[in-house]
Amino acid sequence: MADVVGGERGSLLRHPAAAPLAVVAAGLAGSAYLYGTDPHEPGHLLPQCPFRFVTGLLCPACGGTRMTYDLMHGHLGAAWLDNRVLLLASPFALALLGRWMWEGLHGRRWRPTLNKRSQAVILGLAVTWTVVRNAF
Repeated sequence: MADVVGGERGSLLRHPAAAPLAVVAAGLAGSAYLYGTDPHEPGHLLPQCPFRFVTGLLCPACGGTRMTYDLMHGHLGAAWLDNRVLLLASPFALALLGRWMWEGLHGRRWRPTLNKRSQAVILGLAVTWTVVRNAF
């Protein structure tokens, strides 16, 4: 899964750590803005969910921005109410980001792979969560 980059001298943007470092930098910049911007209140520059804008329904990730804001401010109960499934999935996403960063910093490219069954389970959970949160 990880392949070592040889001793080629190339652009820093081609280094295996460039992409994960850019994602972390963008995440930190977005988090800094979000920390001071309450998404529960109107009048901010945070984007709307395009799925909700078009359909009026909540997507599987709706509430993720509010959940992140609540977590950053230590409100675990409010984060749970914003999006339970996304909150439970967050440690796995952070573990994947950490592994990607680790491999990149060690000069290896890494891409997680999921078999068909895992893909079906994730898709099934997302569809089920969407139906449940919109039905109740």
